[in-house]
Parts: sequence; C-alpha cells; structure tokens
Amino acid sequence: MFTSNQPECHFSLVLISLLSCTTNQARLTVSPSSSQVFEYDFVSLSCEEDDSSAGWTLRRNTSKRQRTQCGDGWGKPAGSSCNISMTKPHDSGVYWCESNHSTISNMVNLTVLTGGSVILQSPVLPVMEGDDVTLLCKTKTTPSNLPAAFYKDGSLIRKQPTGHMTIQHVSRSDEGLYKCDISGHGESPSSWITVTDKHTTTPPPTSTPPPLLLIPPPSLFLHHALLLFSLCCHLLDQSVLWFYWCYWFCW
Repeated sequence: MFTSNQPECHFSLVLISLLSCTTNQARLTVSPSSSQVFEYDFVSLSCEEDDSSAGWTLRRNTSKRQRTQCGDGWGKPAGSSCNISMTKPHDSGVYWCESNHSTISNMVNLTVLTGGSVILQSPVLPVMEGDDVTLLCKTKTTPSNLPAAFYKDGSLIRKQPTGHMTIQHVSRSDEGLYKCDISGHGESPSSWITVTDKHTTTPPPTSTPPPLLLIPPPSLFLHHALLLFSLCCHLLDQSVLWFYWCYWFCW
C-alpha cells in the first residue's frame, strides 16, 4: 500500500468525476407540496422521469441511516412513487432520486415536526419568475384558516386573517427564508423558497448532494474529490471499478 502523496492518483479521481458528469434526468416531487409535515401525516414522494430506462430509485439520508432506498425499512414503493403512510421523527432527512448510473435529482429536506404545532406549507421545488406562490400556515389539531403572520428573512411581511398568503408574480427578490406564526399556537420552522429564471427548464440541485459515506476519506483533498464524484455521478460500471482501484492504489 502506497502513501497518499501521489498527485497522479488525486488527479485521476477528479478526472473520473468530471468525465462522468451528466444533467439531471428526473426530479423529486412531494405531495402535499411541503418540506414540513406533522408526525403521523401521509407523504408521497415521486421521481418524475425524463428517462424511464435509467431505473430511478428513491433514496434518503437520515441521522441514523445513509443512502437507504424506499422499502428498505421505510416507505412503500408504488411505481415511481414512495408512500410514507405515517411519518415519524426518524423520517426527517434528505431525499433524492438516483438512477442505476448514479445520476441524482434535486433534493428535498423533509422535516417531521413533533414538538411544534405549526408548519408552513410552501413550494418544495423552485418556482419560476412571474408565477404566483401561496404559503399556508397551519396547525395539527385546529382549522387551517386561523389568522397568521408571515415572515421573510426574519422580518414581518404581513398578517393574514385566513392563514394563507399569496405572493403574486414572484421575482428573484422574493427568494429567501420564510416562516409563519399563529398567535397562541406557536411559530413554524423556516423554509427556503428558490426563484428561478423563466429560461431555466430544469433547475440544478439547490442542496449539496449526499456523500457516498462508503469509505472515510483520509485527506481533505480526497474528501472534496468524493463529494465531486457523488455530484457528477453518471458512472459506467468500468468507471466505478477504476475509481475504487485508484482509491486503494493510493491509500
């Protein structure tokens, strides 16, 4: 086993990653469209495919398990969807679609609330400039039309008597961190709303792709290479073999 100070192998890892890149061919959607849900809620996650032959699989990272797929101890597969009939706190995590070539879709950070009694329902996917966006502030046990206050980046936007607020003709200035508050019930967690240009057809992932978490990287350089590897991730089987051969050859 050689030492890790071999730049040729470092370069090979990065080169393999760069040559293996491809554009996203699926996107992950959530129904209901919200990254915040209550415990015991029903949630359906779907991989909307441009290339059905890619064999898309829904995966997630949680605080306890990494890169597990739907049906492996959580969720019930239903075609290109995965249904979670009763969400639990351990369902909080990052979800994404992954093809059999290791291509990944956008990611959704799902939060299951247990202690809080208020959630903000907002678009999970980026919204396009010019579209209207409706935010809904709701509680678990009371009607969803209670008066609510809405905030953006910590500042009050407005108070609504019916618990929902519509932002008409959104622009890039509307992008930011939103939350809501219902008097006597509490405040929701914050959710980020992304606004994309009208010319953007398939927005790139807004979150850092999940790490492979297969082998602890022995150096900062390799750590970055592994992250790049998981981001680019349209790999032929031969490329995968060369990647691991180079990893073990160097370390």
